[in-house]
Amino acid sequence: MSFPFFGSWEIHHFFCEVPTVLSLGCADTVLYETVMYVCSMLMPLLFSVVITSYACFLTTVYHMSLVEGRKRAFATCSFHMLVVTLCYLATMYTYMLPLSYHTPAQDKVFSVFYTILTPMLNPLIYSLRNRDVAGALRRVLGSIRSFQ
Repeated sequence: MSFPFFGSWEIHHFFCEVPTVLSLGCADTVLYETVMYVCSMLMPLLFSVVITSYACFLTTVYHMSLVEGRKRAFATCSFHMLVVTLCYLATMYTYMLPLSYHTPAQDKVFSVFYTILTPMLNPLIYSLRNRDVAGALRRVLGSIRSFQ
């Protein structure tokens, strides 16, 4: 993006997100906004592909003969699906809605979901599947409870 900006180059956001940077421009940004909107229209399509792959995976897991394996796979998949859904919905909210439909404060909240929360949750989900990590977490939580 190369266009002149208004006097202040300061944005009230966690990072230089495209819609926020566009709001600082004093030139015509309609082309950039249109390209961003067209690109963001691919997100629901990609989200549909991801959800379809999860549905296929869940169908396969449902037909597993081992109950314990099925429970573990459902638990991991459901948490991962929750994280992916949070990420996609927050991203679609930010990029697909016109700027006039949301405030900068709302943008900050939703950007936390796909920039901070989802990257933090994925390692947590997979590490808690490990018995040693889960046991260590239980011990820490138990010592915190006994301390109180």
